[in-house]
Amino acid sequence: MTTEVANRVEVAVCQLCGSRERSVAFTEPPWQVVRCSGCGLVYVTPRLSGEALREVYGESYWRSDTPKTRGYADYARDADLYLKTFRRRFRLVRQHVGDRPLRVLDVGCAAGFFLRVCRELGHDAYGVEISPAIAALAVDALGADRVFVGDLDAAVAERGATYALHSFDLVTMWDVVEHVPDPQALLRTARGLLKPDGRLVLETQNVASRFARLLGPRWQHYKHDEHLYHFDPDTARMLLDQAGFDLVAWTPRFGGKYVSFAFIAERAARLGRFAAFCLRPLGWLRGANVYLNFRDEMILIARPRA
Repeated sequence: MTTEVANRVEVAVCQLCGSRERSVAFTEPPWQVVRCSGCGLVYVTPRLSGEALREVYGESYWRSDTPKTRGYADYARDADLYLKTFRRRFRLVRQHVGDRPLRVLDVGCAAGFFLRVCRELGHDAYGVEISPAIAALAVDALGADRVFVGDLDAAVAERGATYALHSFDLVTMWDVVEHVPDPQALLRTARGLLKPDGRLVLETQNVASRFARLLGPRWQHYKHDEHLYHFDPDTARMLLDQAGFDLVAWTPRFGGKYVSFAFIAERAARLGRFAAFCLRPLGWLRGANVYLNFRDEMILIARPRA
């Protein structure tokens, strides 16, 4: 048995409902993507855990040689596209929090692009990121007092004055909960940091979307070492409920992003050799970009339950 396989652990029960009953959606050894028979949650087994899971998010994750199956081709290089995407997404955020100055916490802030947009708009923004490899860029841009390198519980424990209970108007998690072994625990901690009238903005992929069902195993979000769970609107609502949140709204609008033509060519490889061959010329247009929304990602707005 290789070390890579030995580091993986079988997942015996559903994270949401505890059921051991499930059906296999598809298999890509050593992984199985399964659907819980009790609640419908889609999850991956076996999976990495502990330090082995943290190591996934090293330098090679953010500048990956195999971005179609793991990480990003060059996350930092696409800074302008991420900033453009988050400026667009903030239009949705504003609908739920208004135009007042906010104290914002972005969990899983990566290079801090959302934080930079918040700062542009005059908000008091902080971030938490477990990957030192990418958090260094956020620290450089925003300062070590604004970005905590580690997990959210450690931030609360070590910087209690900054991460005080009920001190944030807005907590955001962009593409985070599907990566976390215990998303309920993360969300409960976030709930404690929100003011009673605060809002949580959570974005994740929608495995029940038409695009996901159309592509099946070729769906671009099936990246098994990093995406441990695949939620749909019903299972995402269950997750929020278990963490003490009430869902205010959910939408696939604003779930898209600005991408380079090179990105489109790269991801086409998941669709097969013919698609990759036909779209390969787009890779030469690296400077061009377009907004894409396949409506296979969803943004959920929630409030802490009284």
